[in-house]
Amino acid sequence: MHYECFKLEIKDYIATVTYNRPPVNAQNRRSRDELTHIFDSLSDSSDVRVIILTGSGKTFSAGADVKERHVMEKEAGEYIRHNRVTREYFYAVEDCAKPVITAVNGPAIGAGFCLMMSGDIIIASDNTVVAMTEIDVGLSGGMKFLTQHFGRSFARTMYYTGDRVPAAELYRLGVIQACVPLDKLMDTAMEYARKLASKSPLALETAKRGFNTVAEMPMRDAYRYEQSLTVMLSRTEDTKEAQAAFVEKRTPVWKGR
Repeated sequence: MHYECFKLEIKDYIATVTYNRPPVNAQNRRSRDELTHIFDSLSDSSDVRVIILTGSGKTFSAGADVKERHVMEKEAGEYIRHNRVTREYFYAVEDCAKPVITAVNGPAIGAGFCLMMSGDIIIASDNTVVAMTEIDVGLSGGMKFLTQHFGRSFARTMYYTGDRVPAAELYRLGVIQACVPLDKLMDTAMEYARKLASKSPLALETAKRGFNTVAEMPMRDAYRYEQSLTVMLSRTEDTKEAQAAFVEKRTPVWKGR
């Protein structure tokens, strides 16, 4: 697939996906289809162990391209199709088999904020602000994303008002991993990415699947499931190699099986 809205680079088991739809990386049907295709492909790639998702220019993503809404209203079923594509677009990132680091290079508004929060590890530049502004354009959506990361009052205040929240406040609340100067953003993201890429790819994928699966499970069932993952991993070559390398005080050599 030819990508018009994204740039993709893969090096040393790290994929860097850059939103490249000037001027503000607004999300339209084409960009959603492309991002879904990219992350589905990277999920299946043995050349990738971790992914960095960032934006070009001064904005991570200003959210949905509102200009498309007028077109949807003219064709029966188009809104339903749009909603289906949009759901899978976010879940392509969240359900990706590989850990995703979102390196947020500026404002992340509405659907842009939801995309930012779909990552596993979130790093933001200190000029980043986030907001859920759906209420200001007569729309709805993103409530579940807010309630996953914020308390009841904060989430509802943020949604009802559409107020902007700076990255420094997100860091204070423990919502993001780091808030750094813009010129240090990609270096910081790459530092985390290299650390993750040095781990067993099988263990990384299992951990990602584990986090996503136990999120909706009761504690007892979740722990039982986690134990089943441990049993599965214990029978792999990578686990045997990890334990041997630990005892022998050397760097493990991963085979991904």
